[in-house]
Amino acid sequence: MRTNLPAQADGPIVTDPRRRRAVLVAACVALMAVIASVSGLNVAQAELAVEFDATQSTVLWVINTYTLTLAALLLPLGAVGDRWGRRPVLLAGLAVFGLASVAAGLAPTTEVMLAARFLSGVGAAMIMPVTLAVITSSFPDEERSTAIGAWTAVAGGGGILGMYLSAVLVDVASWRWLFVLPVALVLAAAGLAVRSVPDSRETSLHRFDVVGSLSSVVAVLALIVVLHEGPVRGWTAPETLTVLLVGVIAAVGFVRWELRQPAPLLDVRLFRERGLASGSLSLLTVFGVQAGVFVVLFPFFQAVLGWSALRSTLALMPMALLMMAASGLAPRLAARIGSRLTMAAGILLGEGGLALMATFVSVEGGYRSVLAGLLAMGLGMGLSMTPSTEAITSALPRERQGVASALNDVTRELGTALGVALLGAVLSAGYRSSVESRLADAVDLPDGAAEAARAGVANALAVGGESGAAVRAAQEAFVDGWQQAMWAGVAVTGVLLVVVLARGPERSVGSGDDRGPA
Repeated sequence: MRTNLPAQADGPIVTDPRRRRAVLVAACVALMAVIASVSGLNVAQAELAVEFDATQSTVLWVINTYTLTLAALLLPLGAVGDRWGRRPVLLAGLAVFGLASVAAGLAPTTEVMLAARFLSGVGAAMIMPVTLAVITSSFPDEERSTAIGAWTAVAGGGGILGMYLSAVLVDVASWRWLFVLPVALVLAAAGLAVRSVPDSRETSLHRFDVVGSLSSVVAVLALIVVLHEGPVRGWTAPETLTVLLVGVIAAVGFVRWELRQPAPLLDVRLFRERGLASGSLSLLTVFGVQAGVFVVLFPFFQAVLGWSALRSTLALMPMALLMMAASGLAPRLAARIGSRLTMAAGILLGEGGLALMATFVSVEGGYRSVLAGLLAMGLGMGLSMTPSTEAITSALPRERQGVASALNDVTRELGTALGVALLGAVLSAGYRSSVESRLADAVDLPDGAAEAARAGVANALAVGGESGAAVRAAQEAFVDGWQQAMWAGVAVTGVLLVVVLARGPERSVGSGDDRGPA
């Protein structure tokens, strides 16, 4: 996925309309497998903790390893697909992803599960960029935007669909059946790809950017690890500062290297464009906060309120519906008041929703204590995501829309990984600091109940019973950690709001006023 060349210049256009439709279906089914696996395990956090006797932090690593690997390898493996041929890389990625999903479903230990999730991320990083590159190289100009729109719809709705289907599987069977869905999608996508997807690749003979690939991977990995472990080990701990220094050096080295390359892995000069930079930062933050909130919501619904996985997922429906409605409203609002103000209004509403949840969440208040915050977040995210995406695509001329699509993928996945790591780590640290004091006030704890509560709220439920003092202490400690995670989200979105107001696109995207030079 070399980002400084036109995305449509390196492969033959498919002339048969029926085959083009088959290409689109194959790409979307493969993408669905990748996206559904991002959110699927969120609904099974309690079951994972009990099955593997794992702490909350370990469960978060099981969830985040997949997204982290996907975000870190997306650009390098996308470039491999362009160089070696998109169909063979797509098929290889489907094979790796499918086998890793089988291994995860059968995993006997935490270590096997982590390894399987890592391999799933590798396979997903081979699949995701290739699906869009296949579409852009196969469809003629007059149909390309419609095909990319279908791809985008799957990318946005796949996570929600995966979450609902995963919830049904958890309630009806067990968490291990969660991996049946991606395996079935992989088999379907592979069959369609073999019959319909053409093998397009780059024709230029530039060298593969090995240095840029390695430095980008190190920078992303280091940043995620710092955000994940900083609240646990301490922000000034030697190991935290060492990893942070490695990440900063790798990031600076990546930028300096890419600026000197005639065929860079990612042309960092693109971020000089006002709309591109603000849109990318907005999507990074919004997707990160959304992913982080989902991670802390499910343990609250299941372990604190005692809900099933399906009921927990249905509780997100009001937020999802409002987000979809706001996404349709956003372009008209941007045409009236401008993209910058529309983005800012959405970010402010999302920040207000986080603050509402942090202020009013409680064990006794239950779902009603977070509903208003969820609605405000849904409205805000819908208003901010659409103009942010359009700001990225409108900042580049038509022949470089493949660049914009690649940046959109990387931004979303990196934001998801960062959000899960940061808010999840803040929640875990807040839980640990609170549960000790609450356990000290509890009396007549059964043997092992206090230790189970220290490991996590799901562990406390498994040992202490529904009415045990350890369970109550763990539930209240979880709410304390929840509040700290939400306030961290408020701080992050507050910084984003200032940046968008200062550097956001000045006029409505699509007007051409913020479009960068060709």
